[in-house]
Amino acid sequence: MKKIVSITFIIAVLSAMFAGCNSKKSESDLPRIAIAGIAIESSTFSPAVSHEEAFKTRVGDSVFTYYPFFAPDSGIIDRATWLPTLRGHAMPGGIVTREAYESLVTKTLDMLKDRLPLDGLFFDIHGAMSVQGLDDPEGDFLVRIRQLIGTDVLVSTSMDLHGSVSPRLAQNTDLITCYRLAPHEDAIETKKRAVTNLLDRLENGKGKPAYKAWIPVPILLPGEKTSTRIEPAKSLYAGIPGVIRKDDVIDASIWMSYPWADEPRNHGVVVTYGDDKEAVAQAAEKLAAHFWKVRKEFEFVAPTAPLDECLDKALASTVKPFIISDMGDNPTAGGAGDVTWTLHEIFKRPEFRSPTGKSLIYASIPGEEFVKKALEIGVGGEIDAEAGAAVDNRYAPPIRLKGTITAIEKGNIDAKTEVVVKCGTISVIVTERRKGYHTEEAFTRLGLHPREADIVVVKIGYLEPDLYNMRADWIMASTPGGVDQDLLRLDYKRLNRPIYPLDADMADPDLSARFIPSSDEIKQ
Repeated sequence: MKKIVSITFIIAVLSAMFAGCNSKKSESDLPRIAIAGIAIESSTFSPAVSHEEAFKTRVGDSVFTYYPFFAPDSGIIDRATWLPTLRGHAMPGGIVTREAYESLVTKTLDMLKDRLPLDGLFFDIHGAMSVQGLDDPEGDFLVRIRQLIGTDVLVSTSMDLHGSVSPRLAQNTDLITCYRLAPHEDAIETKKRAVTNLLDRLENGKGKPAYKAWIPVPILLPGEKTSTRIEPAKSLYAGIPGVIRKDDVIDASIWMSYPWADEPRNHGVVVTYGDDKEAVAQAAEKLAAHFWKVRKEFEFVAPTAPLDECLDKALASTVKPFIISDMGDNPTAGGAGDVTWTLHEIFKRPEFRSPTGKSLIYASIPGEEFVKKALEIGVGGEIDAEAGAAVDNRYAPPIRLKGTITAIEKGNIDAKTEVVVKCGTISVIVTERRKGYHTEEAFTRLGLHPREADIVVVKIGYLEPDLYNMRADWIMASTPGGVDQDLLRLDYKRLNRPIYPLDADMADPDLSARFIPSSDEIKQ
């Protein structure tokens, strides 16, 4: 009996040990996936320059806080051993200094080196970064990553649809996807898709897709003509899911590209990939043909007019708020954000000098010295000082604002300190650092009530969801700046020509699929 008990005990111990070994093996078998990326949209037509401090960086485990799909109960976090490095994101702006770029890239590479070996990389970028003395920074960055991690590692890239996909970037990524909505309400959804596509290919053992098609489409459009709220972009992007066929065509994407950087890579692109060569080619060619066919149908997402006409319409309107988009200097598209031309034109209008005139909120103009003076005076005091045009003074000088300080708020992540000064019936938001105003809360925390204002002028292009839902009426003003929506006014020198609409009568291009070799076939 004792012998039987002893044998049973030994078997139980061995079983437990075996189970423990299996458990450890299971953990060690999880794919090792790093996370990295630098994202900015930067205009080469703006005199602004972006330095390293413009990038809000997350390092190590803090990277997880940006992605809600990495929550403990997400079902994603436990599918891999995640190795975050650096994720740097900057508000759109001017060209990035070479020093800033090299610093951020070097930091990322150093962290990646400490996390080797890798099975995969989630590469989270925008795709419209411009760097001094360097074409195609995202492509360059990924090549340098490949030189470190190897060409066999599976790389999945997430991008903005207003980014650009060079052949080099396409070659060095294995899975690539971009947003399908503009405004980009599906940003997180897209990043999640990039991650799940990566996990699926690692888990099923199929790895790199067998085929990857890249088709350049010679179209370059201003962002405010590419909204998926309206046709033809609405149907163009809605057609993407219909060409996806499990492993045959894993994913498909259409990039509109970025028009305010004068680089050869900037043009429309379609990319598809999967394990069925014919299906991948057909999917890419179908989307590219659709894109080219509707090129002349792209229109601004809202009525557009010169500023004087916009102001006339707003002053005559009987509904509020009447929103005017000051498009040419939109800081969230790459403008310097401190062009004062629109404000100067507003202050010329006598309607805003009358005590009974219509109320107008202007958001916003940066003025560091103005803010310093306002802090000395305080809320309720009178101020007479200049703001704006410290960076981009090509169209108008700094503007003199004389009025009552109605609010001062400190601590905004972008603006740092915000000041509201009321001049007649005009309330101007002056910021320590440039900032885009996209939500109702951004106004109300300053004591401003945009729903009750007659006119709201915002440095923006198409309205973000909160403002869009708040508008009673809306018009986009064709104003000057580093992201001028009239591309014919821009002095392009380096684009691949011909390209629509700069060459409106160009012949139909070759839109046949061009197969890109897998990353492990590339000789760097």
